[in-house]
Amino acid sequence: MKYFLDAIRAMLVTLKNFFRPVETVRFPFEKRERGERYRSSFALVHDEHGEEACIACKLCERICPSEIITVVGGEKKLSEATGKKRQYVGDFTLDLNACIYCELCVQVCPVDAIVMCRVPEVPGFFREDLVLTMDKLYANEAAANEPTWANATKLWEMQDPKRGLVEAEPDEPAPEPAASETPSTEPAT
Repeated sequence: MKYFLDAIRAMLVTLKNFFRPVETVRFPFEKRERGERYRSSFALVHDEHGEEACIACKLCERICPSEIITVVGGEKKLSEATGKKRQYVGDFTLDLNACIYCELCVQVCPVDAIVMCRVPEVPGFFREDLVLTMDKLYANEAAANEPTWANATKLWEMQDPKRGLVEAEPDEPAPEPAASETPSTEPAT
């Protein structure tokens, strides 16, 4: 008898949910509006001169809590655009299998070379599809035209009082003692 009552209770739950309005969309065919801070994938960008922006400083690799970023420094050579010697990246790999999308790598980049994109990633059917190599990251640069809400420069400007966005009170120097008030070297009793 108990099994019969459980089956009726389960059928009532199914019947109740059958008439609820649909909340999901058919993803590849219908696209839902994303929030302002929606983050989906990564991209490496080029600087204003058309060169690779990444300078292989490895700050993103060091700060990543999941340890999914691997940066291999390339050779130092003269930049064709600026004429200055600079470091180039040899290889950049980012594994989305374990990424927690914390955006720390974007926040720490001193040259804004890595950005997060708002464009939804194409679903992958193999784990290899989720490993972003340099070629895939630069291919995502077109999606970087719609970046997320912040990059390292914007976040530093919001947090750094020296840049004038946060008013810091000037430190008042301690008043200097007068010549007659010099401290004595005798122990106090």
